[in-house]
Amino acid sequence: MARSFHRKKPLEANSELNVTALIDLGFALLIIFMISTPLIEKEQLMEIDLPMASESASTSTPETVDLLVTPEGYRMDGNPISPLDLENDLVRFGEMREPPVLSIRANGDTPYQNVVTLLDLLKQNQLKRINLVTRPEEQ
Repeated sequence: MARSFHRKKPLEANSELNVTALIDLGFALLIIFMISTPLIEKEQLMEIDLPMASESASTSTPETVDLLVTPEGYRMDGNPISPLDLENDLVRFGEMREPPVLSIRANGDTPYQNVVTLLDLLKQNQLKRINLVTRPEEQ
């Protein structure tokens, strides 16, 4: 019996999907990920010898600073402070990498201008970690 190698319908579209290129791509990506994953893990676990700093070189900063605004002036952490010293301290806080959270309290009878002046100083020194302390309304 003779075999015939011609198509029955020459104008018919080929309905078979050739996935050989997709399989090759999948294997190539698999090999790349298998090689790179251990290298990434090794990079994260690499031991290095960091330089030592003396204790005096590191400055300890408070996490929070309480600022009280009263009609008589300002208080920082309970101690009276002059406006010039307050401005110097805020400049110093603004230069820190991680400035403290500034908790601002004001008496109800304090002139609003004193609070606005303090907020302007905070804005000038790019101090954005501010907590305006209030008390809950009594019912």
